[in-house]
Amino acid sequence: MSDLNILGISGSLRAGSLNTALLRAAQKHAPAGVTISLYEGLADLPHYNGDLDTEENLPAQVRELRAQIQAADGLLIATPEYNYSIPGALKNAIDWASRPSATSSLLHKPVAIMGAAPTNFGTVRAQLALRQVFVWTHSDVVVKPEVMVFRAHERFDEAGNLIDEDTINLVAALLDALAAKIRDAAK
Repeated sequence: MSDLNILGISGSLRAGSLNTALLRAAQKHAPAGVTISLYEGLADLPHYNGDLDTEENLPAQVRELRAQIQAADGLLIATPEYNYSIPGALKNAIDWASRPSATSSLLHKPVAIMGAAPTNFGTVRAQLALRQVFVWTHSDVVVKPEVMVFRAHERFDEAGNLIDEDTINLVAALLDALAAKIRDAAK
């Protein structure tokens, strides 16, 4: 199989997001043959509205999201945790991407999930909620390793570089598992 193209989506809109920094670390530590590009349009997506989800009315930003997911071999999502769950902007993107359900860009798409938070529990609950959403979309989620970067502010330097070797190794292992899942699905 040729090189793999992974689309990274950060669930955070903050300019200084540790989850976006985690995706940049994944780009840096990706295994040979794996390229990770970052989705940049999360803040530009309109709220999901079924009246707009028609061929005539579909917003250009939604077409682009669906096209980028469809073109990717797999997804790598870095999610913060808001109120014990998924950030609204990320859930909105998934709602748009999951339509129409029979031909969704998420249907059988290999997905890996990770997250960073300043708390002692990391993004445990957000990741559980996100995994539940992906059951409905019939996405193929990597089960292990789980990458829940707790006390994340201690694992990055002031420039936003991941400096914790254990976390780097976990991210690399997650990418290996995602790549293996993609390659297995292609057989």
